[in-house]
Amino acid sequence: MSESVLGIAPPSVPAEDAGRLRERYQEIAQVIGGLAHELRNPLSTMSLNLELMAEDLEGAESTRDKRLLKKVERVRKESRRLQTILEEFLRFARVPELRGRTRPLSLNDVVEDLRDFYEPQAIAHGVILRTLLAEDLPLASVDEDLFKQALLNLVLNAQHAMPSGGEVLLITRVDGPNVALDVVDTGCGIPLDEQIRIFEPFYSTRPGGTGLGLSTTRKIIEAHGGSIELVSEPGRGSKFTIRLPITLGLALPASG
Repeated sequence: MSESVLGIAPPSVPAEDAGRLRERYQEIAQVIGGLAHELRNPLSTMSLNLELMAEDLEGAESTRDKRLLKKVERVRKESRRLQTILEEFLRFARVPELRGRTRPLSLNDVVEDLRDFYEPQAIAHGVILRTLLAEDLPLASVDEDLFKQALLNLVLNAQHAMPSGGEVLLITRVDGPNVALDVVDTGCGIPLDEQIRIFEPFYSTRPGGTGLGLSTTRKIIEAHGGSIELVSEPGRGSKFTIRLPITLGLALPASG
């Protein structure tokens, strides 16, 4: 991948302004999250009734009933999409403060766990999953479940960029005061004008996408005190790099 491609990272914000923005965001997210929760209940009821209607119309013979079944199926499809958007938004809105939730972990262990979980799906989609893990990698303070969610979002994003199959490489390394994790794919790449917006909530280049996967990933990484950036070149693939601060005084013992 060309070194001339620009890395795209969220713009820096002064600490004082960032604190105020975080407070405002939490208030807004709480209100909208509550609204999404309230919408989920009637939507679930509606979906259940549509399912029952489809069962009643199954095997319809009259032209009228066949038309009606098609309309019901169309509404069921849109209802499922709305449910997916609501669930992803609730996950986005509920990324918590991490006080007391983290523990020192090696990102190597997180990557290995994700590989065991995701590899069957990768194989089914013609994706080869490879790892290149640094030895004696220092530890970082991580909420394991949330970080796995963030990493899975990146891997699924890579999968979607390779509809005909390809390769995803997960690399861990030390980068100054941070541990870094690269997620590299051989997909279609992302044009520069789209790279600038790729972490925005509800921005998606994929038909049917919710546009919340990468924004949720960024929110989780930033909650860990880390950062995420993108380097991509159309036609050659993309590389997302996560950086987390090293937990000082805690490193894996040297081998041998």
